[in-house]
Amino acid sequence: MDKTLRINVRTKEATYENTPDEYLKTGGRGLIAKILLKEVKPTCEPLGRNNKLIFAMGLLTGTNASSASRVCIGSKSPLTGGIKESNAGGITAMRLAQLGLKAIIIEDIPEDDKWYYIKVEKDKCTLEPADQYVGMGTFEFCQEMLEKYPDSAVTCIGPAGERQYSAAGIATMDKDKKPNRYSGRGGLGAVMGSKKIKGIVVIDKEPIKIADKKKYKEALKEYTSIINEAPSTLGYKTLGTAATARLSNSLGGLPVNNFSSGEFKEIEQISGENLYKVIQERGGEGKTSHACMPGCIIQCSNIYPDKEGKTIVSPLEYETIGLLGSNLGIADFDTIAKMNSLCNDIGIDTIETGAAIGVAMEGGIAKFGDGEAALRLVKEIGEGTILGRVLGNGAVITGKVLGVINVPAVNGQAMPAYDPRAIKGMGVTYATSPMGADHTYGSTLKAKIEQTSTEGQAELSKNTQKNVAIIDSLGLCLFASGAIGNNHQLLVDLINARHGWDMDVKELKRISEETIRDEHRFNELAGFSIENYRIPEAFTERELPNLKSKFDVRDEDLGQVIVDFKN
Repeated sequence: MDKTLRINVRTKEATYENTPDEYLKTGGRGLIAKILLKEVKPTCEPLGRNNKLIFAMGLLTGTNASSASRVCIGSKSPLTGGIKESNAGGITAMRLAQLGLKAIIIEDIPEDDKWYYIKVEKDKCTLEPADQYVGMGTFEFCQEMLEKYPDSAVTCIGPAGERQYSAAGIATMDKDKKPNRYSGRGGLGAVMGSKKIKGIVVIDKEPIKIADKKKYKEALKEYTSIINEAPSTLGYKTLGTAATARLSNSLGGLPVNNFSSGEFKEIEQISGENLYKVIQERGGEGKTSHACMPGCIIQCSNIYPDKEGKTIVSPLEYETIGLLGSNLGIADFDTIAKMNSLCNDIGIDTIETGAAIGVAMEGGIAKFGDGEAALRLVKEIGEGTILGRVLGNGAVITGKVLGVINVPAVNGQAMPAYDPRAIKGMGVTYATSPMGADHTYGSTLKAKIEQTSTEGQAELSKNTQKNVAIIDSLGLCLFASGAIGNNHQLLVDLINARHGWDMDVKELKRISEETIRDEHRFNELAGFSIENYRIPEAFTERELPNLKSKFDVRDEDLGQVIVDFKN
């Protein structure tokens, strides 16, 4: 039976428990919601002793199914004040699942001022002293761990998490043993820092146990074939997520100069096509296609090199290009990549950081388009200056300190790189997500709908959110879901063969709806009401110049989405 590892950082005790039956037939995000709702007081202080940090494995995590081993991390968010789950690729979740772990629950806070890292072996867990690693960036810490434990998998925080910035993320090693994969959103790195845990180091690995190998092999063959042949796979493998830059710009929804416009005059310089060209021309360590976890056949990642062919960052993705690029008026990949690399090492979310700097630029701290100034501001976040600490706590705090009211955020969390006035279904997702503005909760970017119309957007977002909840509970990547579509029976076949169950599609959908209901229930108990789920006036009253459009989906329609999820 899959075990739950519970670690109390005050007593330094680590215990293995049988996973309760009520938790067995869910995983990842769904499991996080259940544990938080049952074990964490929703009104607790996010950085206090009563909050918990949860690492949850999906129902297919650890198998050789492509794109199925994302690590799901959750807690009460210091950024939003509500529930938060953020998942990422890498190798940690696969290793933990292979050791028979369904979840790790980190609870309480230390009474002493000492730091630790968690070492996980087969049926054994210890807290190891980590004071000597405090202040290290994520890359240096991971290198230290690899020298000590050569074949380990590491997930960790950087200085941003140690300082408990509300925008701090948690970094996970990719298959190349670099901490490039981020559970960036919601300030989960700050929660980890509050518990004085520098990292989790997984030492051992074992083959995953498959209940029915014959049926699993049959389902896996079909699953792999569908992903291989999907047009979306070819697109991601060629241009990665950066292909979205041109699409968003063509829809008038690319964030420009703190979301004051939706069209970027220098779009060709930051397009996915140009990124591909630059990486190819520079060669060296650069790669136009790269997998973030073992066995992934989509390979949407990349490695961006400098002019000498040495790696600057991996990956350089659309969200970062949008928020640290066009949103700041910057059209230079090298500058964007350097900021990206700094954020990764500091351990902070590039989306929230780009939004915060955009707000700061509107507040007069620097000029839009000044790449050197933007780099300096990211460095200040790492150095912990007063301004750096303000920026490190996100766009909303930055706006309050600098007196800027045009802040692109919902419930405390900055918007990703899609303007809700241009892509209104995405705006519905931002507004109705219990996690603040979050495109991964239900992206409607590629839906066949008139994006600036209000018609059908609420229903589209609601249905998309339900489908994503299935994917997040399995440990799957969203890009795999793009290929699989609504073939839920195939997912059920994989799950049943893996675990020896007799689940049906109806039950899988029930798990999805229950996940969202649990998340909204947590937020309700934390003090959220329907009125909290709204897009700010900066987008409902301020017109997007290029489209002459505002976010005008009715409050009644947004409220109905919440009501439907709760029932």
